[in-house]
Amino acid sequence: MIPYGHQDVTAEDIEAVVQVLRSDFLTQGPAVPRFERAVMDLVSARHAVAVNSATSALHVACMALGMGPGDLLWTVPNTFVASANCARYCGADVDFVDIDPRSWNMSVAALSDKLVRAQRAGRLPQVVVPVHFSGQPTSQEAIRELSLRYGFKVLEDASHSIGASRHGEPAGSCRWSDITVFSFHPVKIVTSAEGGMALTNDPEIAERMRMLRTHGITRDPQRLRWAPSSSAPGEPLSPPAWHYEQQMLGFNYRMTDVQAALGASQLTRLRTYVGQRNEIARRYDRMLQDLPLQLPHVESGNVSAFHLYVVRLRGPRREAFDRLRQMGIGVNVHYTPVHLQPYYRELGFAEGQFPEAEAYGAHSLTLPLYPGLTEPMQEQVVAALRAALG
Repeated sequence: MIPYGHQDVTAEDIEAVVQVLRSDFLTQGPAVPRFERAVMDLVSARHAVAVNSATSALHVACMALGMGPGDLLWTVPNTFVASANCARYCGADVDFVDIDPRSWNMSVAALSDKLVRAQRAGRLPQVVVPVHFSGQPTSQEAIRELSLRYGFKVLEDASHSIGASRHGEPAGSCRWSDITVFSFHPVKIVTSAEGGMALTNDPEIAERMRMLRTHGITRDPQRLRWAPSSSAPGEPLSPPAWHYEQQMLGFNYRMTDVQAALGASQLTRLRTYVGQRNEIARRYDRMLQDLPLQLPHVESGNVSAFHLYVVRLRGPRREAFDRLRQMGIGVNVHYTPVHLQPYYRELGFAEGQFPEAEAYGAHSLTLPLYPGLTEPMQEQVVAALRAALG
């Protein structure tokens, strides 16, 4: 079976992990801040908070932005459920914005129209989560302009797009957002086995996220609320070395040094990986142009990381999907629209509310794409797809 995605782990990656295993730290040692610094430098962000998954990053990001019961988050239907669930973890409500029929990212026109209606109804979102679907950045500058007009925060779900850029601006720089989230799951561009990271240029937001990932605890002398006990006259004015404080209800969302070492080693090959993914995508474009498919469209000014190569079939998908799997091609579907999942249907969402996302979701098919996919393997994928569509 040729999978739709697969990690690339080298001898250098293994040695980086072995060095940590032989060191004094396995969990919160020096490897985590080194990895954070490497990503910050790569994308030109001022702060980075590594956590154990992108889902955790989305959760602490929402909490750091102050989301709670009665608040509202908007995202797109064609994403993994975590992009919406992060609001529900905070007790907040969720709604969706339809997608652009070419880029399959959040439609700025749909967002603008929905904001006008929401303002009239007195129910504007506190946070909007644009998703960089398949590795292509969204129209972030336009979304940022709307955020300034309507007063919402922008949380970029860039789980697919480390290594991508828009108008020369690296995904993750937070030039047009309050927080950006990356994923380091094994099928993503680079992996830390499992892991995520939240980036921001706001030091207060960064500090809240750091505390939230570690039980809400701080040891920072500038933030401690410690005061000498009135029942112990003569007690020193400074806190003892062992002192720490839980100042909010947080979580154990920490990334380990083992994961960070793998991620940092992988990051050194990011440019190569993104280049390989784009070359594979270009070959697909050439090889599939005569088939009855809508191929991915990369907007002008964007460099996609091509986490996924998704085509949209003109006809029924189930038969083609099953035939390809039978022929050893591990195609997949990204994604069933979130609002049609049973959990969200129970919250009142239904078919017909987001027609572009639903049309996309009914006919999309993800083809294999990863750095280890050779040209003969890709030719095998295309031949099987021709047969399945024939």
